[in-house]
Amino acid sequence: MGYKSLADCVSDLEKHGHLVRVREEVDPYLEAAAIHLRVYENQGPALLFENLKGSKFPAVSNLFGTLERSKFMFRDTLDDIKTLVDIKSDPIKALKNPLKYVKAGFIAFSALPWQTSFRSPVKFGKTSISELPQITHWPMDGGPFITMPQVYTEDIDKPGIMNANLGMYRIQLGGNNYIQDSEIGLHYQLHRGIGVHQTKANALGQALKVSIFVGGPPSHPLAAVMPLPEGLSEMMFAGALGNRRFRYFYDDEGFCMSSDADFVITGTVEPGQTKDEGPFGDHLGYYSLKHPFPLMKVRNVYHRQDAIWSFTVVGRPPQEDTSFGALIHEITGSAIPKEIPGLHEVNAVDAAGVHPLLFAIGSERYTPYLKEKKPQEILTLANHILGKSQLSLAKFLFITSKEDDPSLSTADIPGFLQHVFERVDLSRDLHFYTKTTIDTLDYSGTDINSGSKVAIAAAGDKKRNLWADLPSTFSLPRPFDKYKMVMPGILAVDAPTYVDSQQVAQEIRILDESIGFKNLDGLPLIVLCDDAGFTAGTINNFVWVTFTRSNPSHDIHGVNSFTDHKHWGCKGPMIIDARIKPHHAPLLIKDPEVEKKVDALGSKGGSLSGIV
Repeated sequence: MGYKSLADCVSDLEKHGHLVRVREEVDPYLEAAAIHLRVYENQGPALLFENLKGSKFPAVSNLFGTLERSKFMFRDTLDDIKTLVDIKSDPIKALKNPLKYVKAGFIAFSALPWQTSFRSPVKFGKTSISELPQITHWPMDGGPFITMPQVYTEDIDKPGIMNANLGMYRIQLGGNNYIQDSEIGLHYQLHRGIGVHQTKANALGQALKVSIFVGGPPSHPLAAVMPLPEGLSEMMFAGALGNRRFRYFYDDEGFCMSSDADFVITGTVEPGQTKDEGPFGDHLGYYSLKHPFPLMKVRNVYHRQDAIWSFTVVGRPPQEDTSFGALIHEITGSAIPKEIPGLHEVNAVDAAGVHPLLFAIGSERYTPYLKEKKPQEILTLANHILGKSQLSLAKFLFITSKEDDPSLSTADIPGFLQHVFERVDLSRDLHFYTKTTIDTLDYSGTDINSGSKVAIAAAGDKKRNLWADLPSTFSLPRPFDKYKMVMPGILAVDAPTYVDSQQVAQEIRILDESIGFKNLDGLPLIVLCDDAGFTAGTINNFVWVTFTRSNPSHDIHGVNSFTDHKHWGCKGPMIIDARIKPHHAPLLIKDPEVEKKVDALGSKGGSLSGIV
């Protein structure tokens, strides 16, 4: 089936028990987000907020809150879309077996965007930015945000929808120094298609026309966030996935309008015009802070007659975008390995906030005639991965050889780490990239977008047995005498509050003098942290703390470390300093009073009873 609108999708989900209507009045300031977070945590239904305080528009969230529900919405098209993406990433398959893939070609052709007449069959009314649901998600947020937008821009050199970009970049609706109803903030990060379009417009001294779609069939927001193979239009993908061609027209000012969207905000971004955007509670589990981002001058705000606002809430993973990611991986999981010869798997680890940590498995075939196996081909693959689109924003890349264990999976976090640390040579296998780009939302680096990377490669036979428990003779000196095993070979250590690099240098000297002469081969990784109990509590806690709070060039140290012709290594355990630093962004902490309100709503026996 193909949904004609968001309302059509809402009705279908409700009919099949996947959606609950929230009839009680809910405050869009923190309360709606708190309810969403609670329901997602309980793996509950999608939510239709019918009575948002101060707004005439209802709002829906948690549409993609479970993989089961996400797949249900695309139950009639998902398998065909996997085939379409498979062909796009490996066209030879279609030549080898044309009968098997002929349907995909028909789907692609029938999914071409459809330009309707200006008099769209769906009548749009007009409203203002301040009349939209002003949903504020976290206590320190700079204002209300759109968190499920589809931001549409066209290439000035090649106008038209087939060369357009549809991306999901958060939008700040108010607060800070924005002029109410006239200006909004457009946040986009590195390696986004809109950046290419704005660069071209700036070079010509022209304003970039922007249309922001909210709502519409669920295939539209999924297309906006999908990392599609080069040359595959997001609008065409939305049509194929939704079994309904992407319908559009242009308003009388020349802005593209999605005929099926619930809301369309049109405006322009002038060359060089920015205003501070943020803070915003983001998907790493911290606030992204206030920074200058493109300023969008609002022209019109349209809405369809049965409009439903769509939103999500992000925070420390897992959240709804985790399910989004799982669905994306199901559709495109095989595409990236096909684009990089020799690569079998890559996993951007969601529990670590996606970009901070990558796991990869590749082939190691350079010198099969030699007895000693060491990282060679997988180092080439590491360079390729870290030069690939959004994968290039990663900080830590662990890569290993498929030949050493064909059953190994990048989805098995403890199993993958154990495999790596059983084989890694810390004196040889750490390869740093300094003063480079990292994720805009990652504040562990030296400045916004700036930090370092490390590729940790492991190949060959098992070199050590990892300690599952510490030997009775093991000890660390004060102030490092409180610690807890995370998993075999990895120890979390309570450390003093971080002050500066001079303090760290002294601490590493203390550890060197204390344990530098000991055989600690079964303990290749020590993590300095603020709370060893929390860090070692779960594997998700470990990867979140360790890889979101460290910048490889600054925060990787080692026992008996050395530099040999610009190569850094260590002969004892590697030490990662994962303490919170003064320049880090604040943690996301829920408002206790709002949490009490949500508790009360759940206990009243209303629509939220049993799901919050």
